[in-house]
Amino acid sequence: MTKTSNVDLVGVGLNATDTVIPLSSYPAPGSKVEFGSTKILPGGQTASTVVACRQWGLSTRYVGKIGDDGAAGLHRSEFARLGVEAHLLTVPNCASQQSFILVDAEGERTVLHRHDDALSLHPDELDREWIVNARALHVDGWDTAAATRAARWAREAGIPVIADLDELYPGIEQLLENIDYAIVSLDFPTRLTGEPTLEAALSAMHARYGCRLTAATLGQDGVLAFDGTAFLHVEAYRVPVADTTGAGDIFHAGFIFGLLQGWPLERQLDFACAAAALNCTVVGARGGIKTVDEITALMKTGVRYPSTHVVTAHPVTT
Repeated sequence: MTKTSNVDLVGVGLNATDTVIPLSSYPAPGSKVEFGSTKILPGGQTASTVVACRQWGLSTRYVGKIGDDGAAGLHRSEFARLGVEAHLLTVPNCASQQSFILVDAEGERTVLHRHDDALSLHPDELDREWIVNARALHVDGWDTAAATRAARWAREAGIPVIADLDELYPGIEQLLENIDYAIVSLDFPTRLTGEPTLEAALSAMHARYGCRLTAATLGQDGVLAFDGTAFLHVEAYRVPVADTTGAGDIFHAGFIFGLLQGWPLERQLDFACAAAALNCTVVGARGGIKTVDEITALMKTGVRYPSTHVVTAHPVTT
């Protein structure tokens, strides 16, 4: 493929090399904790979302930065193996982004990460053709200025933009003004808007930034979404959990896959919940990416966690 080929999804954002360290329990300060084997695996928010969509049959393009170390070779070979069109901008004499992920016996993960400033993606390093020759754009908020430029190009071309946001990076509001589907972490909406409840915060985001959809992933409580008229809560699926790393990345992939199939919103969110749950059954950010048939089979079981989330308000934007 060439850089101007048409693809279903283009992703602009983070990749990472994950060193996953399983532990029987999270270490207390000053303690010594024995661990067994470790795994070094490719990960990263946007990169993992792009990979999952590719494994489900979509054509995909990834744009991001890497160093010139062995980890860079891992990413190159993995993208090539899967058939992802990868535009990897290499930084000489720089280590690729690294994450050390501690996974306890319940599968909950704690992430320690290192990101060299030289790995920051800048707006002038983007090629407009990478963005506009796609059916959808996915971004995270790390390199906010670059993501914003890509999102503006996509908007101008009538391409929907999906965002995975978890931090209040400088310039995040300018990015949100160019996002159609803002699917964010649990506490992001209230931190951003100052509203007291998640429902009020999602409604405020929808009104303030003009998104088509604002949503927050809730872990074992599933996802809560607001489309400007009503809230939709979809519960998470109950599965044996080995590692929650990458659950959000695969959730976004599931949502994007459903969006590009033209599914109703509830089915998009339900498929995303099932895909994320299955990914948690295997160690690694991409370890449990299952087939569409396997995800659909889990959806048919209806085996879910009992939700503790109650919608506390139904604000309507004007």
